[in-house]
Amino acid sequence: MGKIYFTIAGMNYYYGTEIVERGSKVTLVKEPDNKYDKEAILVEIPGLGGIGHVANSVNTVLGDCYSAGRLYDRFKKKGKGKVVAVTSKGVICEFKKD
Repeated sequence: MGKIYFTIAGMNYYYGTEIVERGSKVTLVKEPDNKYDKEAILVEIPGLGGIGHVANSVNTVLGDCYSAGRLYDRFKKKGKGKVVAVTSKGVICEFKKD
């Protein structure tokens, strides 16, 4: 299987994109009780907690990145990722399989 990438959406509602840089490690946490999206995945970093969500819409998923719906079944409750690019359009991360 090739590398899997995802986009972090909604960072401006938290701390903005300035808090991450290439190589930053992130934790993915499923939110099955999220009232807006049953496949919501919160993205956290150590010391701050939530910084955004895995993008799940054609308006927020960048390029060939996986949406939250496509990524949701690839891990149990928590997953891992690493920031590979911080762009003006969003933050792209590589999914890290345990």
